[in-house]
Amino acid sequence: VQLQASGGGLVQAGDSLRLSCAASGRTFRQSTIAWFRQTPGKEREFVAGIFRSTGRTYYGDSVKERFTMSRDNAQNTVYLQMNSLKPEDTAVYYCALDDRLILSSLRRAESYDYWGQGTLVTVSS
Repeated sequence: VQLQASGGGLVQAGDSLRLSCAASGRTFRQSTIAWFRQTPGKEREFVAGIFRSTGRTYYGDSVKERFTMSRDNAQNTVYLQMNSLKPEDTAVYYCALDDRLILSSLRRAESYDYWGQGTLVTVSS
């Protein structure tokens, strides 16, 4: 399984950005797929995820009502639409995938077997 994240860049506070994560070797519908982010010296933080069994989307508290995660099954790609960006959203964003995790493990980075390479989002004030 390979995950390719893209779409990062430098934006100003209040701007929007859309990240993409394309998968090869696995169909998203069979897997839980999530976005995490990480800043230097900190652990990876759960941003959003789509749980495989229900297709329901979950969000981290810090991004609720600003970020929207969606999935295009035909393209085997997931997206993270990020609106009203803040400087504290600055991080490397990773997509991750797993086939077996249970719902209670959705927000834990260690639960995921497959990771993309990350894409840097920088939000200036």
